[in-house]
Amino acid sequence: MIRSTLATLLALSSLSALAQMTPVGLWQTISDVDGKPAAEVRVIETGGVVTAVVEKALKQSGEPNCDKCPDDRKGKPKVGLQIIRDAKKTDGKDVWEGGNIIDPDSGTIYRLKLTPIDGGKKLELRAFVGVALLGRTQTWVRVQ
Repeated sequence: MIRSTLATLLALSSLSALAQMTPVGLWQTISDVDGKPAAEVRVIETGGVVTAVVEKALKQSGEPNCDKCPDDRKGKPKVGLQIIRDAKKTDGKDVWEGGNIIDPDSGTIYRLKLTPIDGGKKLELRAFVGVALLGRTQTWVRVQ
């Protein structure tokens, strides 16, 4: 009886660890400028497609709206802004790509690649124009 209970507990704990190897959840972004928390972003998955919305600003911005955004997001508040669109999981890997991310400060839209790391506690986000080698990487920290 003790063995079966222990086996069940181990199985359940391994399932929860696997469930965290996803970009879905609430993340704290880190500023490239000063290394401090900048915002909280909620990543959701609907029908296999990942999107993300800024839920909370942790730093004050000189411009509260995305005035430099070139598309339907132009002039919309940065808090509540959908910054990631159309990322999908690659076959057999814990990587999501094929979508894009917008920098609400510059209005630049980048292609992206999302990779959960450190057991799902962190999210490596590679943003680039053209090929992934020509870009930059940010690491977001899971809030929940």
